[in-house]
Amino acid sequence: MQAFSNLLEQLYYTSSHNAKAALIIDYLRNTPDPDRGWAIAAIAGTLRFDFFKRNTIKQLILERVDPVLFDLSYDYVGEMSETVAHLWPDSHQHNRPLPSLGELVEQFTHASRQAIPDMLIDHLNSMNAAQRWALIKLGTRGLRVGVSARSVKQILARYGDKPVAEIERLWHGIAPPYIELLAWLEGKAAPPDISNKITFSPVMLSHPLSLEEVLPWQGERWQIEHKFDGIRVQLVIKGAEKALFSRNADDISHTFPDLLEQVSVDAVVDGELLVMHGVDVAPFNDLQQRLNKKKPTKKLMETHPAGLVAYDILELENRSLVDLPLEKRRTYLLDWVKRQNTSRVQLSDILPADSESELRSLHQHASDNLAVEGLMLKRVDSIYTPGRPKGQWFKWKREPKLVDAVIMYAQRGHGKRSSYYSDFTFGAWQGETLLPIGKAYSGFTDEELKKLDNWVRRNSIGRFGPVREVKKELVVEVAFDAVHPSSRHKSGVAMRFPRINRIRWDKPANEADTLENVVGLIET
Repeated sequence: MQAFSNLLEQLYYTSSHNAKAALIIDYLRNTPDPDRGWAIAAIAGTLRFDFFKRNTIKQLILERVDPVLFDLSYDYVGEMSETVAHLWPDSHQHNRPLPSLGELVEQFTHASRQAIPDMLIDHLNSMNAAQRWALIKLGTRGLRVGVSARSVKQILARYGDKPVAEIERLWHGIAPPYIELLAWLEGKAAPPDISNKITFSPVMLSHPLSLEEVLPWQGERWQIEHKFDGIRVQLVIKGAEKALFSRNADDISHTFPDLLEQVSVDAVVDGELLVMHGVDVAPFNDLQQRLNKKKPTKKLMETHPAGLVAYDILELENRSLVDLPLEKRRTYLLDWVKRQNTSRVQLSDILPADSESELRSLHQHASDNLAVEGLMLKRVDSIYTPGRPKGQWFKWKREPKLVDAVIMYAQRGHGKRSSYYSDFTFGAWQGETLLPIGKAYSGFTDEELKKLDNWVRRNSIGRFGPVREVKKELVVEVAFDAVHPSSRHKSGVAMRFPRINRIRWDKPANEADTLENVVGLIET
């Protein structure tokens, strides 16, 4: 555990990607199995269990520290793990040998829920602040040290001198602590065998469109489709086994069993998950009713049936198609869709545009359908390449909607933003009352963040734990993709992807938009 704690602390305070990679490679070379594999899983976010809940940690610290002191410290630090790590009373047991990372994983994995608090107390008493922070971060799956899952795969490829594409192919067919994978990378074993496993394949992503990149327009070089407003998924069928993955490789099969029971024929299909009523595609707000439901009710599946708009295929009946051009893959996708005896699976339509003016017209009318948020432009000769290859696929989203809103509350961010107020709740007027309509934590520059943070500190009028209430004086222009009715919010509305587009230092708060204006932007 000591080595893992040292690694996390070094990663946290290192900004260079190359330096972070060097630290991880050094750790891999000098750390035994299974510790190094569990460390990789923790950093990459592939631990599939929590050792304990954040609330467990909070209750333990509140038994040892004055609640007011904890609230003040948490508000200042802005991060639970670091607050507890430094506030935990020193028991002077630091000379006790720490368990290895592998031993910790084993202990917590097999411990009963009742035994976990006592185990935690024992370990936290024997650790210093940095080690406590590492344990709490590990146990709650809250690691944020500036190394993404994609970066971990690139580092492993560098460590073993292997193509990163090969790491990507194997990654989702193997599980922590990655002993077979690391042995292969070190030339001590053959690649792990994943032939009989349902696995996720890394997806191909698009770039936001700048028109100059596709002009002068040559329609025959591009496949144009609607960009549907659902969630990107990958459907995998292998015999009797079926799985549905999100674009981040989360297995969401249990949430959408009604779709899985409708599909057949071995394949790996790329598409958009939506709610479908026959051939009619519903807006994202309908799909949101299905998301994060571990076990959807029969009634919910009947009123909000899940469907798939298929727009690419990576594999058909055990044959890989990724090296074929898009227009050829399309013929195999058409064949697979025809063999699905259900309206729950539809082929994404190709939209014609023989001139630049026709392309612009398509974009202008793309979102006439509430389930569509723009266009996708894909080169017909593009092979399916994981990641975001340049110049192959583009997304051309519709122009965002804009409202002027008033900042009401602010909260500290996480990670490197934990010292700044960067999460803002904003509202619109209903008469003389402001009602919250959304929350945003992006859209501003680092320099603007410093100014916003300074404004919050000078204009706070109340405190609720880590949240500060501020004077209702600062107006921000909020950009968002859509607004929907919502019974969960007092204002009756919920925004899709809100972000701060502009800070209106010059605008009086009483000139911000009304809730009536916001409701008027709901598309019906």
